[in-house]
Order: sequence, then C-alpha cells, then structure tokens
Amino acid sequence: MLHEENIISKPLEDIDVRVGIIFPDYYKNSLLSLGYQIIYYMLNERNDCFCERIVFPHTKSIETNTPLNEFDILSFSIHHTTGYFNMIEMLKKDGIPVLREDRTEDDPLIIAGGPCITANPMPVKDFIDICWIGEVENGLYEFVDTYKKFKKDHLEEFTKIEGLYVPKLNNPTNITLISDMNEKYHVYKPFTAKDEDNNIVNTIHLDVLRGCSHGCRFCMAGYLYKPSRETDFDKLIEIAEESRKYSGINKVSLVGPDLSDFSKFFELIKALHSRDFNVHIPSVRLEKITKELLVLFKNSRLDRFDIAQESIYKIRKSVNKDVPDDVIQNVVETAFDIGLNLKFLFLIGFPNETEEDIRDLAKYIKSILKTRDKYDKNLEVDFRISPVVPKPHTPFQWEPLDIDIINYKIDVFLDELSDLDLDFIGKTMFGLSYINYSINARFDFNSNEDCIKDYILSCGGSEVGELIMNKSYDSPLSEWENYFPRYEIGDELPWDGINLGYRDSFIPREHRKMLKAKITQWCGESPCYNCKDNCDDNPFV
Repeated sequence: MLHEENIISKPLEDIDVRVGIIFPDYYKNSLLSLGYQIIYYMLNERNDCFCERIVFPHTKSIETNTPLNEFDILSFSIHHTTGYFNMIEMLKKDGIPVLREDRTEDDPLIIAGGPCITANPMPVKDFIDICWIGEVENGLYEFVDTYKKFKKDHLEEFTKIEGLYVPKLNNPTNITLISDMNEKYHVYKPFTAKDEDNNIVNTIHLDVLRGCSHGCRFCMAGYLYKPSRETDFDKLIEIAEESRKYSGINKVSLVGPDLSDFSKFFELIKALHSRDFNVHIPSVRLEKITKELLVLFKNSRLDRFDIAQESIYKIRKSVNKDVPDDVIQNVVETAFDIGLNLKFLFLIGFPNETEEDIRDLAKYIKSILKTRDKYDKNLEVDFRISPVVPKPHTPFQWEPLDIDIINYKIDVFLDELSDLDLDFIGKTMFGLSYINYSINARFDFNSNEDCIKDYILSCGGSEVGELIMNKSYDSPLSEWENYFPRYEIGDELPWDGINLGYRDSFIPREHRKMLKAKITQWCGESPCYNCKDNCDDNPFV
C-alpha cells in the first residue's frame, strides 16, 4: 500500500476550473511519466485552477476522492495504445457518455494527449473534444484561459492555440514543440510516494533532452519530436538539488530519447554521483558507451545493462542505425569484464530481411554467450525479440505487418538455436518465454497478437473507434481482422492532417533509402539535410 506526502490541496470555493488528469494505466506507471507530472504542477501553479490525478482502474481523484463526472475538464495522457480501452472503461464506469456527440454541456470537456495522440488521434476522434498534438507547455495556460471564457460553447476558439486538434472541426494541426528547454516549466517540488515500509518509490525526473537527432527509421518518437533540444547543465543540477531538498527523494531519472547526445552527458552523471544521487539512465547510443560509463552504471547499483542492438549490421544500416559490429562487441566484452548482466533487444520483420539474416542473428546470439563464458559463466544474459510494428510518420508507415512471415521467422530463429536446449516456460507478461538455466540464458518473444493490435490501434483510422468502444483489448484476434490497415505510398493516410513540419519529400525519401540500405547522417554529424522547415535554431545542426 502506498501513501503520498507533499500532495497539493486547495480550498475548492476559490477555484474556477477543476481539472482531472487521468493516467489510463496503473499508479506505478504514472510515476514514470514526466509529462503527466508537468501538467499537474503547471496547472496547480494557477490560483484559479485545481488539478487532481486519477489513475486506472479508479475513477476518483487521489487528492479529494472526486468522481470523474464532477470535473470541468478531464485530460487523458495516452502513452500506450492499450490506454484507449482503459479510457473507455473509466468513462463508462462513471456514467460519462463515451461518444462526443452524446455528451451535453453538463459533462466534462474531454481532452487527450501523449505520443499516441500526437502521432494519430483518429482512432479516438469520436470520443475526444480536443487532442493535444505535441508538447504541452507552450499553450497550457492559454488553453485554461480559453476554457474560462468560452467553456464548451465555441470549440473553434481552441483551434487558435498551436497544437490543438478539435475532431469535431477536423482542423489541420501543426505540432507544438518547446524551443527553449531552460525557459520551459520544470518540476522543483515533487510529491513523495512511499510504500508500507516507508521507502520512497518515486524518482526525481530531470528533463535533460527532447527530440532525437539520429533518425532510426522505425522509431516513431524520433520522428515526432525533432529537433533535439537540451536543458543547461547548471539548471539540471539546480533542479535535482532543490527537488531532493523538498521531497527527500534521492533517486534521479534522466529523461531523454538519447541521453548521450547531451553536450555534458558524462559531466552530468559524475556531478550527480558526487552529490550522492542514485542515477538511473534509460537510454544511451551504443557508440557512446565507454568503460567509464559502464562502471558508473554499476556504481549506481545497476545489475543489468540493456543493449538495443536491433539486428545484424546489414539490417541496422538499412534502418539508419549505422553502428559497426566491432563497436558493439567492445561494449559487450567490457560489460562482461566488469561483471554486468546484459539484456539484448532485437527486432525482426524488417523489409528486405531474409531467412539467412534470421539465422545469422541466431548465430550471433550464440557468439554472445560464448563471449560471456570467457569472462564469467554465472552472468545472466536475456534476449528480447519483438516484431517491428510500423508506426505513423515514419518510413515504416507504408510497410505491412505480416504475422505469418513473423511466425515463420521465429520458427527459423528457434531452429537455429535448437542446440541451446531451451525449455519453453510458457506465456509470460512478455509473450512466449524460453530458458536454459544451466547456461543462464533467457529468450522472451513479444506476443504477436499484441503487436497486431498495437499496429491496428497505431495506424488505423476513425473506424477503429468502433472496435475500441465495443470490444475489450483481450477480445480474440478474429474480431480485429476487419480493421487491419494497408497502405501504399501515395495513399491518403489517417494522420495526414497532423503536420510535424517535415518537407513532403523527406519521409518518402527515407523509405526509398531504407530499401536500398543507404544512410542519412544524423544531425550532429552532417550539414542540415532540410528534413524540416523550422530547424533554424537547432543547436545540433
């Protein structure tokens, strides 16, 4: 059982606008979302506004136990497509009409944001009054002011705010992104969540970096939030120190798509360590990993290091992740040498991927185990293998997801690994799992069914709303098949009205280069290749 300290309370008689921000996932996952916390604290900076949190499966707020239908505004933060079903369940449970056209002036205004909504709001357009496209800080206060003036009477007024898509009006919408990371809102006074033993379970989130400059062609987040922008070193240290002083939290999570792009990456980690912070670093490019960094990881009480290798070099190059094998091998050997367990993340189902490529990948995995054995056979090695799920606004958006081919490739993969004597341990939270305890190796295959559902929810149009409203996520796959999207280059796409700022030629060109395995140099290593019209202030160009 968790309890919180330093939560916000306000006298309700002084409040003009009550906002319930909803995380349609479990409480522990809400603690991981910096965006969710930014909205909470930004809104509560205003004297006329009281923002309260609601997390699935509950429909009453943490702060005052207020039900959903008593708020003026409900805001859903959608980080995973499974959240669509939880959103519908929460609305139904509290008696709020799911369809926008069925709600009245007495019902809350319902908005939604997050990466899923930014990429493609069409699957939920019939449920939502306003969709937030991009980062929230720019227009949040203007949104509240507009609501105070017009309520729900004139939704067209909200379209004047950059980044707000109003489904009823179907207005073309430009993404809104923060330009100055130092001037944006940062959380200095986080609440403290503790377990039954009084241990603090949440972290200080440092908003180090937004946007990725590398351009891996399968990565939706990399395409959504370009260009790369960073917060100053001194400001990050100040936020960490002030947050700890206020909350007592000593664990720091560095937030960013590729933290090694931060101009003072190593200096930041060292500075935090020297101040006795426990530092969590979720993502680092393979070519930026050094022995010094791995030692810092281990000193942070990290017992396992993740390596997102994706595939063999031929495939990595085609998806613009041009990291040579010898660089990865050096990281692997160094990690084993200092005693780190490793988890490798691989993808299968890339265009132009052959059966021979799959067998080469399996052979490579066996070579990793042999390398481990040279250092310490007791070190654990896990492998996560996931199908590539095409996503909007990426060169993969025109690629099909053929699950029969994926299943065949998994069979080929397991056949090549047959000499490892893996035992099937069943279906786990990850999918299908195999293990051999004697060699300390585990293989988890993400559920193909989950990948198909994610593809439909990510790339489908408004017709998918019928599925979301009337079925559950666990409905059999046969009930999903009629919603399977198929696109060709040149087709009208559901998300065409969402403008990320790319030149029209850029993503089709990246698709052609992918099929020819040609590299596009990342922004920090080459002159600007004009992917966007608005990157003039990008410090990495």
